[in-house]
Amino acid sequence: MILRLNSASRVISSGGKKIALLDNINLAVKEGEFISLMGPSGSGKSTLLNCIGMLDSFTAGNYTFLDEEVHTLKEKQRSKLYKEYIGFVFQAYHLIDELNVYENIETPLLYKNVKSSERKALVADMLDRFNIVGKKDLFPAQLSGGQQQLVGIARALISKPKLILADEPTGNLNSKQSTEIMELFSELNKDGVTIIQATHSEKNSSYGSRIINLLDGRIVSE
Repeated sequence: MILRLNSASRVISSGGKKIALLDNINLAVKEGEFISLMGPSGSGKSTLLNCIGMLDSFTAGNYTFLDEEVHTLKEKQRSKLYKEYIGFVFQAYHLIDELNVYENIETPLLYKNVKSSERKALVADMLDRFNIVGKKDLFPAQLSGGQQQLVGIARALISKPKLILADEPTGNLNSKQSTEIMELFSELNKDGVTIIQATHSEKNSSYGSRIINLLDGRIVSE
């Protein structure tokens, strides 16, 4: 089991009111699964991904990731855990504006103290794989949305994560690029990488081995 959630919730305060973004989520994910989270906007898909990815925290319940009790860890330990094992693909790219394409892709390797020669080889491999060798010296602002998304995906994959969390991974891509990215995820999944994606797309969701439907922060069907 790569991760398990028991009665996990996320409640925030807004204008004196308590709002449950996630309500009592129970979920067990086996290593090597490909899960599609579906549901309307505001159903909690992104919040769930952010909490699993340790960018946000559950405010109640238990979260176990690779046998670590995440809810008991300090921020520094959590950060080490997700940098080591989790790759994030965001809809809004989250590229670093001041870094060029090459440097953006290389960033996760710096966190992991990978040697310079190995970093060069790994980045070259990613640039090649995504056909963006010619873009390596450009900055995010000089790229189209689709190109930024490809850079974001390359960055998520470079450190060979055990778990990929993808939030609307093809939201800004044309249909040809979308299919290529989903096929790539499918290949990675066959190689044993666990994937959880949030998507509105029936077509994208069909790549998953499990579809989980969320509504108002709850799992309503599977």
